[in-house]
Amino acid sequence: MNIQWYPGHMTQAKRMMEEDIKLIDLVIELLDARAPLSSRNPEIDNLAKNKARLILLNKSDLADESRNNAWEAYFKEKGFYVVKLNARSGAGIKAVNNEILAACKEKIERDRKRGIINRPVRAMVVGIPNVGKSTFINTLAGKACTKTGNKPGVTKGKQWIRLNKNVELLDTPGILWPKFEDQNVGIKLAMIGSIKDEILNITELSLKLIENLAENYKGILNNRYGVDESKGLVEILNEIAVNRNCKAKGDEYDLDKASKLILDEFREGKIGQITLEFPQE
Repeated sequence: MNIQWYPGHMTQAKRMMEEDIKLIDLVIELLDARAPLSSRNPEIDNLAKNKARLILLNKSDLADESRNNAWEAYFKEKGFYVVKLNARSGAGIKAVNNEILAACKEKIERDRKRGIINRPVRAMVVGIPNVGKSTFINTLAGKACTKTGNKPGVTKGKQWIRLNKNVELLDTPGILWPKFEDQNVGIKLAMIGSIKDEILNITELSLKLIENLAENYKGILNNRYGVDESKGLVEILNEIAVNRNCKAKGDEYDLDKASKLILDEFREGKIGQITLEFPQE
């Protein structure tokens, strides 16, 4: 599979972020806990140079908890502040305010010495499409400030949100980068729903997901779909189609329907708590 998706509005969004970064004290980067490395835009490190950094491992409820802990330790070791988060339910949200203030402690202290009191921390919220930035902001603010949607590309422009007297957030559109050097990154982003399904070969993508699950979560496909995991990937997908009665018109089993089923159920967490990549990779 060769996956690339970089629509024009992402170029404009990147330029806008480069202009606004001089106003910013802290960069809050949301990652998808199911694929923390693949969901990191490599251009953010350069953009956020010399800024305080907070990483939020969002959708951690959909990921393998032991792997969440491993990723948390991995990023902390690299000098980031880190919070495991489920923006939809609010789990982890209380810790975010504390971590924002901890990450900006030096800046707050510098302001105090200069006699500047109650100047809010300005944080830029960044991340790839469909990682949950708008949901996070709305949950943190306790009100609907931004549009949300379970698909990439909902946020199109920037938006300032005053959280409280201590923190102001700048919401930004989700941006990818122009080329995936490693196609496995694009495949994982497609699996978690950060690339539009309309440009993907859904059947090929589902076979890649089946391969990953059969290798790293033995028994999980059998538990969910009653399939023989020792068979080939196409045979497993065909068994899922049969066992879930995924039929086209007439009596033929429809592999496209079965492919969409398994991808949807993975994204919704119905197959189980799954992480697609591990720190030692």
